[in-house]
Amino acid sequence: MNILEAILLGAVEGFTEFLPVSSTGHLTILEKLLGYRIDAPDVTAFTAIIQFGAVLATVIYLRADIARIVPAWCRGLSDPARRGGDYRFGWAVILGSVPIAIVGPLFKDQVETTLRSLWFVGGALIVWSGVLWFADRAATQRRHEGDVTWKDTLIIGTAQCLALIPGVSRSGATMSAGLLRDLDRVTVTRLSFFLSVPALTAASILQGVTRYDTIAAGIGWVPTLVATVVSFAVAYASVTWLLRFVARHTYTVFIVYRVVLGVVVLTLVATNTIPAT
Repeated sequence: MNILEAILLGAVEGFTEFLPVSSTGHLTILEKLLGYRIDAPDVTAFTAIIQFGAVLATVIYLRADIARIVPAWCRGLSDPARRGGDYRFGWAVILGSVPIAIVGPLFKDQVETTLRSLWFVGGALIVWSGVLWFADRAATQRRHEGDVTWKDTLIIGTAQCLALIPGVSRSGATMSAGLLRDLDRVTVTRLSFFLSVPALTAASILQGVTRYDTIAAGIGWVPTLVATVVSFAVAYASVTWLLRFVARHTYTVFIVYRVVLGVVVLTLVATNTIPAT
């Protein structure tokens, strides 16, 4: 991979990671258009590793919240009298991260091979658009961040597992589940950010350790690190914009975009303009 391709892929990852449009789906499509075999071990590893840039951007953006929640959770472990809202929120994020930690390793092979097909990517983009549309309109948004419980995050975390299918979107899955729990858009967006940290960090580290030699012999570590740095810079900017956007708008623009992109991808594959893998 050359540096210009790395910059392009890193920018796409950073911009789409927290939008409900599927960053993995976008990377898979773009990698195919650039001529890569999208189910090759080095390509799937690269796709997961550069997400760490987006994770780091999230941690920095949420640093004040993390600095408040983590100590509160630690204090609450030893002192029942100090188990307030931040303590409960800390447990909620931990429990919400459990489903993906179980399901991810179980379906790792399918995620890296079968589900990387552009048939699945295009189909998932369209199908999950319907779920997001329904959730966006059915939600009462009467509940806010202070109302979040462990049950909410466990359900949202379970929905996050569906994002193992490229095209569904981790953000789209978690936001849809949160909206159907009647949480407001800003709250579900922030929850999506929090739940992304353990999920994406674990995936990035796992691929970096287990596929170190594969990356070195394939795409290369220099392009991988460049893409990760670009992902960080772009993700930090998009996090700020997204929270401002969802505070004032529905997800309609993302839903329409997903459907159009899904139709284009399926058409290109069906007409043999591009191969599915």
